[in-house]
Amino acid sequence: MVVAAATGLFPGFGCKMALSVRASVGSELSQNRLATYLTEGYLLVRGVFSEQKLRVWESRFVDLVERRIAMPAKVRLMRDVMVAKGGVPASGTRPVVKIQDLEEDEILFTYSRDEVLLDLVESLIGRDITSVHTMFLNKPPGVDGRHPLHQDQVYFPFGPPDLIVGAWTAIDSCNRQNGCLSVVPGSHRLGLLSHETPPWDFVNDKYWGVVRHDEFLERSVHLEMDGGDVVLFHPLLIHGSGTNGTSGFRRAISTHFASSDCNLTAEGHPLGLRNYVRVRGRSRL
Repeated sequence: MVVAAATGLFPGFGCKMALSVRASVGSELSQNRLATYLTEGYLLVRGVFSEQKLRVWESRFVDLVERRIAMPAKVRLMRDVMVAKGGVPASGTRPVVKIQDLEEDEILFTYSRDEVLLDLVESLIGRDITSVHTMFLNKPPGVDGRHPLHQDQVYFPFGPPDLIVGAWTAIDSCNRQNGCLSVVPGSHRLGLLSHETPPWDFVNDKYWGVVRHDEFLERSVHLEMDGGDVVLFHPLLIHGSGTNGTSGFRRAISTHFASSDCNLTAEGHPLGLRNYVRVRGRSRL
């Protein structure tokens, strides 16, 4: 099913090294780094979060999924499609792809309210910031687990895209072996492309991919990250992730933020509205 109208043509992006910068507490992005983000559609920021914070968020995720503490009513848990097809046991953390809509969990939502992270986000979309989509992502071993190359804007009933930014933080090391993120630099300049469900044996619900997926895949860059690194990316940036081929888990925590100057365009959108929470300044979403 095509869920977005195609626009623009794909220029010949070549593979290049991931662009990164070292974070400092309370700092905003420099003009050079802002220019890089505008040109490439993403920016990798190293060392934003401490090991202590990462372990707090990971422990909370495990406690929620294993029912050691009650899951808040509006937090949604998603299991991998291979569980339904009998390929993966249904218990523990192994079948879980992610939990999302974390606003009601006082521990996990501290990520979205973190002042250092919000300083970086403010550099890109301004001071009036709303959290619009929150997730803790879990890529288990032993499942297909691929997320096709896609643009996050296809999921959002608001815009303009230039006033939205995603922040994706590695909980542990993310590399090509365990299914790190891949991005197509500069692809945010193509506009919103057509998306469809890939013709794979195992595809999770609403894991839409861009049309001409394999052409973009050939031009993608792997973002290998250490725990605590953050990638900031434009909602039109084409990105995805591969299969976890290791015996461990690849985990991350993520929030999309939008400026209060965004406008809702929800009519007819297949996903509707989420729980939007102001995290800095004012909000009218």
